[in-house]
Amino acid sequence: MPAVPFSRCRPSSRCAITCHTATVGPPAADPVVRAALAKGADRAIRVWDDSLAEGDLLDPMLTAQLLAAVATDVDPTLALTGARSAPDGFGATGVALAARLAYGWATVVTEVSLDREAGLVSVQCDRDGGRTERVEVALPAVLTVGTGCNEPRHAGLRAVRAAQRADIRVQSLADLGVESDGVQSSLTSMGTSDRDSDVTRFEGPPERAAAELAAVLRGHGVDP
Repeated sequence: MPAVPFSRCRPSSRCAITCHTATVGPPAADPVVRAALAKGADRAIRVWDDSLAEGDLLDPMLTAQLLAAVATDVDPTLALTGARSAPDGFGATGVALAARLAYGWATVVTEVSLDREAGLVSVQCDRDGGRTERVEVALPAVLTVGTGCNEPRHAGLRAVRAAQRADIRVQSLADLGVESDGVQSSLTSMGTSDRDSDVTRFEGPPERAAAELAAVLRGHGVDP
């Protein structure tokens, strides 16, 4: 899977940070990784294994597992992913990554304000119906970034040339301690949900609505 086009980072030259870019994909993903290096990323990691090429679908849970293994080694304070990837568009990798790392998370983020001293990141998130939501998330955190969150700096010719010469660290499943058995996935069917099914609406304060939703999920055998 090439690097998600909606995943963007600001240049780190004004901040005492190191920016890593990581993706799961074949060598064809290298130009996208090098573009990230040219726009300000400091180091690049690409995860790939011949066993991943045997399937016709890269499961977002597996992608999250591989990226979590990379993140465990890097130990980031803030991880940015795309809101969804093309062409699959699962929209699940970022949240699954946060769950594996036990990080806080927010989705479809369009504005970010980082307070490193307080250990918080304040974000604005796009929601359905043109609504937005502003929340604070404790660091470390994973944010899935929506379109328009920020405009990356233009990569100058010198930066582009340096990125072409830069090393991309390639890691296999074995390097990350992941078994290759059972990593292939196939898309067997696709359809739409039953729009005539009953809908349960949870109203009232967010805390009460969340508790009621959690109770329903547990009743269906899902541990929220």
